Amino acid sequence: MHAEHKIRCLIIDDEPLAREILKQHIKGVEVLELAGTCNNAVEAISFLKMHPVDLLFLDIQMPQLLGTNFIRTLKNPPKVIFTTAYRKYAVEGFELDAVDYILKPISFERFLKAVNKVLQVNNFTEPVSLPKENNTETNSLFLYFRADRKMVKVFFHEILFIESLKDYIKIVTASKTIVTKYVLYTLEKMLPPGEFLRIHRSYIIAINKIDSYNAENIQIAKHELPIGKIYKIDVISKLNASSAAN
Repeated sequence: MHAEHKIRCLIIDDEPLAREILKQHIKGVEVLELAGTCNNAVEAISFLKMHPVDLLFLDIQMPQLLGTNFIRTLKNPPKVIFTTAYRKYAVEGFELDAVDYILKPISFERFLKAVNKVLQVNNFTEPVSLPKENNTETNSLFLYFRADRKMVKVFFHEILFIESLKDYIKIVTASKTIVTKYVLYTLEKMLPPGEFLRIHRSYIIAINKIDSYNAENIQIAKHELPIGKIYKIDVISKLNASSAAN
């Protein structure tokens, strides 16, 4: 494989949100090309018969056939990066010569680390890195969230702040508010690095949407959000550093 050849990727995962996150990560790396997505391993078997693929992003815990068992059915499997929420499969994954094993939720930084391992295996000379903050690819990143019996698209750059409501989260943008069943910590790991900041156990804010702040609160549009005591030193330090840089 030469450097000018794009790595054709297939996502195999039964979770719609997990597929969407990987699709957006792949979109953010120029050397990668999305060949397709499959909901399960059985569907992937048919896909691979018709389409050549260089790399699989393969979930392990899936209905009908485990990802690890699926790999064993392939005579000449592509390179594999296992994606799973369960640590217990790690040893088995590496025994199957997987390039990497990523625990969900998958941050973009961790995704790039795994991709760079693939590039090393295939003798690519230049590693890939995080895009700059003003990169148009970053501005196009989004996720779908289930709300009101439908999947709602939310672009990261539109988010003002995110609030935890026990088993739910509230995502607030300038144009809409979405309440969906999700864990704030899980979503935090998926947000673009350097653009969002945890200011309280219940709040994550978009740094570039801040109108004003003091030692106690942050003002974003018409919303006054509290800074948690355990977060205060880190939050004020980062915001002061950001102000100084500008």
